[in-house]
Amino acid sequence: MMSDLSGLRRDYEGESLAPEHTPDDPMALFDHWLEQAIASEGLDANAMTLATIDGAGYPHARVVLLKGVDPDGLLFYTNYQSQKGNELAHVAHAALVFWWPELQRQVRVEGRVEKVATERSDDYFASRPRKSQLAAWVSQQSVEIPGRDWLKERLARFEQVYADKEVERPPHWGGYRVVPHTMEFWQGQRSRLHDRVRYSRHDEHDVTWHRTRLAP
Repeated sequence: MMSDLSGLRRDYEGESLAPEHTPDDPMALFDHWLEQAIASEGLDANAMTLATIDGAGYPHARVVLLKGVDPDGLLFYTNYQSQKGNELAHVAHAALVFWWPELQRQVRVEGRVEKVATERSDDYFASRPRKSQLAAWVSQQSVEIPGRDWLKERLARFEQVYADKEVERPPHWGGYRVVPHTMEFWQGQRSRLHDRVRYSRHDEHDVTWHRTRLAP
């Protein structure tokens, strides 16, 4: 039986966040918050919840790692044939959520999703540890398997294949970019009167970000 959670709460007391004191470009604010999160949260700072939608309209969420930020959006890498890869192939939109408890901050991102250039996927794959490179070949992500022995046998096979050479990037593995049309920054405050600032664009051709304060 689950314990009673009704009394489990904390009162926040974060820094002030107001639209008039934020940059015009939300990516600049995100970069600043991410730097602070890396300093306070350590290796978990780039963990983000990724939500996608299947063909029947059902949402699916999981935690993945942010692996890059550029002026156009936020990057992550995965198996294109995984459940999320198949969902993105049919509905190329996603939502991201970052939660940084030490800073009492949350960031929400919504936007369209595109594959990154092949060269960028190649470069990132080449930077990964060799064991992680092999794992990209071993794991048929989201497919049912009989047990861990199946993984170990596949790993042994690919270790033989690439015993005397560099591991090449599998064609079914690479990067995605979430190109935001909405970014929301949440800063915890006392008495649940939190600060929320939302940046939005009217459509993907709109180059101007519009800022507003939201009720907590």
